[in-house]
Amino acid sequence: MKRQRGEGKIGCIVSLLVFGTLAAAGYKAIPVYYSDSELVDACDFIASSAAKKPIETIEREVRDKAKELGIPEVLMDKNAIRVGKSGSGEAGTCTITLRYKRTIDFYGTYQWTKETNKRISKPIFENIG
Repeated sequence: MKRQRGEGKIGCIVSLLVFGTLAAAGYKAIPVYYSDSELVDACDFIASSAAKKPIETIEREVRDKAKELGIPEVLMDKNAIRVGKSGSGEAGTCTITLRYKRTIDFYGTYQWTKETNKRISKPIFENIG
């Protein structure tokens, strides 16, 4: 009976190493995914309320939100944000296209490039109510 005592130690240590590695990777990756998701949600809201705003104002609002979320790739690349309005009369569409890449450095051992390529289109109604 004394021989069987403690045989689970190696499995426990391996499990702790695996969980520790996953936690460390999550610590680096989750903030990047979260900030990208928040920027897409903010662009959805900005596009919804773009009725009487010029394109430059919409683009500035998106860049300000990216700066607030700490996404430097959007601020550095001029082609990362594209804003367009289409339609005539009282209705149209506001389209915001986000296209940029972010690199996640996993403690100098591995680098992962996350690509964001989103197109948000919302209808514009100017004379409602």
